[in-house]
Amino acid sequence: MNATEQEEREYLEEIKEKLTLAVRRVDDAVRQFSDELRQKKQYIHEHQSGMDEADMVAAGQSINRMAFTGEAAVSRKRRLLKLGQSPYFGRIDFATPPQPQATPVYIGVYSFFDEQQRQNLIYDWRAPISSLFYDFELGPASYPTPSGTVQGSIALKRQYKIRDGRLEFLLDSDVNIHDDVLQRELAKSSDDKMKNIVATIQRDQNAVIRNEEASVMVIQGVAGSGKTSIALHRIAFLLYRYRESIAAKDVLIISPNKVFADYISNVLPELGEEHIPELGMEELAADLLENRYQFQTFFEQVSALLEQHDPAFIERIRFKSSFEFLSQLNQYLLHIENHYFSVAELRVGRTVVPAAVLQQKFRTYHRVPLLKRFPLVANDVRAYVRDAAGRKLTGQEKATIGEAIPRMFKLTNVLDLYRDFYRWIGRPELLKLDAHRLHLEYADVFALIYLRLRLEGITAYDHVKHLLVDEMQDYTPVQYAVLSRLFHCRKTILGDVSQTVNPYSASSAETIERVFPQADIVKLYRSYRSTVEITAFAQRITPNPNIIPLERHGPEPVIRPCSSPDEELQTLTQLVTAFGGSGHQSLGVICKTPRQAQKAYQALQAPNVHLLTADSTSFKEGVIITTAHLAKGLEFDAVIVPFASARNYKTEVDKSMLYVACTRAMHQLTLTYTGVLTTFLSA
Repeated sequence: MNATEQEEREYLEEIKEKLTLAVRRVDDAVRQFSDELRQKKQYIHEHQSGMDEADMVAAGQSINRMAFTGEAAVSRKRRLLKLGQSPYFGRIDFATPPQPQATPVYIGVYSFFDEQQRQNLIYDWRAPISSLFYDFELGPASYPTPSGTVQGSIALKRQYKIRDGRLEFLLDSDVNIHDDVLQRELAKSSDDKMKNIVATIQRDQNAVIRNEEASVMVIQGVAGSGKTSIALHRIAFLLYRYRESIAAKDVLIISPNKVFADYISNVLPELGEEHIPELGMEELAADLLENRYQFQTFFEQVSALLEQHDPAFIERIRFKSSFEFLSQLNQYLLHIENHYFSVAELRVGRTVVPAAVLQQKFRTYHRVPLLKRFPLVANDVRAYVRDAAGRKLTGQEKATIGEAIPRMFKLTNVLDLYRDFYRWIGRPELLKLDAHRLHLEYADVFALIYLRLRLEGITAYDHVKHLLVDEMQDYTPVQYAVLSRLFHCRKTILGDVSQTVNPYSASSAETIERVFPQADIVKLYRSYRSTVEITAFAQRITPNPNIIPLERHGPEPVIRPCSSPDEELQTLTQLVTAFGGSGHQSLGVICKTPRQAQKAYQALQAPNVHLLTADSTSFKEGVIITTAHLAKGLEFDAVIVPFASARNYKTEVDKSMLYVACTRAMHQLTLTYTGVLTTFLSA
């Protein structure tokens, strides 16, 4: 062991000792708090009769304060224990003139301030000074602070891997050593959850994470570029940077499904932020429609596209996913505003309210959503009649006015207006509605919500201060129009247009830019997940000339022909059994449809084999059988794609699914088929 390594090991022991002492101090403080709290409660209990209201309020407040301080102490202890496992992953020695002497800055997941020495021994990765580690090599460097930019130079840059309090390795960087550490991290097998990437954040990723200016940030990244990871790190950074004004509970993640939500659930707590609320698009829809309608889910829509190729169904989806659809809805709203109010004079007792007065009252409220104006106009008309007649109105007269006003409007129910819209554009066949069960197709859900927002107004989500939308390519212009009206906060929107599960309703960064013209768009082309061989293989399905794979090699993907369906299921069983001895942790068997996944699952019955369905809520370790739709956003050490025949993979939707399935693999990819291989691969 060289001198440097010896020194670093000794320093690590010193830091761990200080962390242990700090934990002990927190424990003492908590003990003291609970003693004081007990005494205080005892005192109140005994002196209750003699205390006035002010005393009681003051006592209650001091109990709350103590409890709050106790909670803060507990979360501090949790952070200190976590640091004990791995106190820091990086160090830079930074000199600021006129001081020639460089000061070492250690960087970890949290900061650690030593009260004995009154100094920061470890800096949080999100602190301004820590950006030096991500943005610069040796030599001149600078970082921004609230009071201006600090200039200086980096004399040393070092990276560590510390696990369970033991130093596994350290590397000095003359060039960017990230690649070295990155290679080691990526070559490892993946476990059941997404991990934090603080030790390997690249410069282009760091710029996205620390961007404070953008009100809407759109991240278009290729498969395996770390989009989701970057977005979660960005949230953690913003929560740290604006900790006075925004907390974890003020953020909302719109996630594609519960499994994905569980898969990413531990990244943020690991980065020092507690749990962040998340909602699926469908939960949001049910909420906004107040559960008055039943509707097809996105998953059911895609499954229907995969099971049967119905041209009329595709046409409905394609139209309702277009930008033109949104602008026609807007034109329709303008049209009904100007033409659907047929005003006639109104008689109340002996008083006549002229049509012009009604028209003028209606115009006064042009800023109020249309269907919300009737009661306001009715109130004005009641006042008008009262003044004209010089007396109070009877209950009957008031009611007459209340009923007469909405009757002057052609339609007053949102669903009737939505149906009318298709008549107005001359395409009534584009709406398929099971009227007696009020059952909507998925493509109609957000269009109906959009009309509701515009006609009735919904003040729903003002408490959300940052919205994160993942899998952006799966949402349509109408869905974005709804999100932009519901959430007035900053947004981070991310996805990859090559990984759409429904090509008839895919949105690119450019489409999203039309809804959010102020958006900052970042494109990430470097792929970290798959080996060069797997990336090249996926390129044959959906070519993307911009993708840059990280130079990491592995075995070539294998295509295994089988002579019969039975033999294919046997081959599948053999492959899964062989995986047991491969040293990898996770295997994904990724099928096209839920029915095929079920078939593979039955053939493979084994204790560590799990079937993921649309109803699953958690991501399990071991062998996972699922569909490409549900596997989106997940990654596995090895992937098997069964049933890759020309009969099974033939449409545009199928092709998207095949691409998504193959790009889930980190180290190994195998496909099996019976009969003729799909043309997407035989090219």
